[in-house]
Amino acid sequence: MRVISGAVAGLPDGYYGRVAHYRHRVFVEQLGWRLQVQDGAEVDQFDRPDTVYVMVEDETGNIAGCSRLLPTTQPYLLAEVFPQLLNGLPPPSDARVWELSRFAAMDFNARAATPLAQFANSATALLMRASVACAAERGAQRLITVSPVGIERLIRRLGLQAHRAGPPMIIDGHAIFACWIEVHRSENA
Repeated sequence: MRVISGAVAGLPDGYYGRVAHYRHRVFVEQLGWRLQVQDGAEVDQFDRPDTVYVMVEDETGNIAGCSRLLPTTQPYLLAEVFPQLLNGLPPPSDARVWELSRFAAMDFNARAATPLAQFANSATALLMRASVACAAERGAQRLITVSPVGIERLIRRLGLQAHRAGPPMIIDGHAIFACWIEVHRSENA
């Protein structure tokens, strides 16, 4: 597996479009989320030129996972759409805090390409570690994420230090929560 990361301008040609189409397959087609769609691609207002993407490609060059990293000093998903997940606390706005969103590791070439398989395939741990490392390279000391509750198991399994920012809530039929993830330079190996 290969990791590719960077802002749109720093990505190889065509990668941003591939990620947007992959996100559509995962979040809209597989998980049934009601999201903005353009020509079979899932994009929203947080997909900007400065947005950082982390992707994992399988041995055949297909995307097997992606995540999005946003500095909390600019508009981001949790602050703009889901502030209620912070249990009354103000959304962070700090250069040392980045948001991890649109995390997905679903290998559509694998036999078990199902929504539940996304937290168990071989790309998942690689993607999470690469996302944390990528954020650390940009000065992050903490990540905040809006995620399905199932991501907690992955975070614990990887030995990352994390805790809930507030209790989970059911939004559009999905149990989601905000989670802090501590970024340590030693985890970037």
